[in-house]
Amino acid sequence: MRFAPGVPGCGAGRTSPPSPGGRSRSTHYAAFREVGRVIRTVQLLRYLTDAPLRRRVTAATNKVESFNRFSQWVGFGNQGVLADNDPVEQEKAMKFNALLTNAVIFHNALDIAEIVRQLLQEGWEIDPEDLAHISPYLTEHIKRFGEYSTHELGIQPEAYDPKLDVDFTQLRDQNLRAEGFGTAA
Repeated sequence: MRFAPGVPGCGAGRTSPPSPGGRSRSTHYAAFREVGRVIRTVQLLRYLTDAPLRRRVTAATNKVESFNRFSQWVGFGNQGVLADNDPVEQEKAMKFNALLTNAVIFHNALDIAEIVRQLLQEGWEIDPEDLAHISPYLTEHIKRFGEYSTHELGIQPEAYDPKLDVDFTQLRDQNLRAEGFGTAA
């Protein structure tokens, strides 16, 4: 928060001069603070009483934590510590790590899709529920400190085929019918 020391009437702890008419803005601040507390309390009570909401929040939190763990694993240089104090260099390092993480996730998703296609061609039946539990944050097949060849960089890859012959509509319908999904507070 910035202070305005050069503005008359702005003493310690105040960020702006008094509002026109001489009334202090602190009454408005106090009112909005109380409204915020009420909203926070309502949301907390809703969270405590709504089991499906808690499951969705927990699932989303677990996904975010898994992504962050995976991103940290991919960005192994200096154990995630940004050694440079320059904000531009820090932003470059973070964006490079995000780009590299997303590239590895995309590669993993391509590998998973190719394996599913092979299994379907061999006659296996693929349950969409099983696919919903596969994570793209796989690390076992990645050689972080291995030897990498650059002679393949000029090879044009095959076009990506995003279609899988798996019917995901039952998962979508199941999620839409989930108890408490989309209910208003």
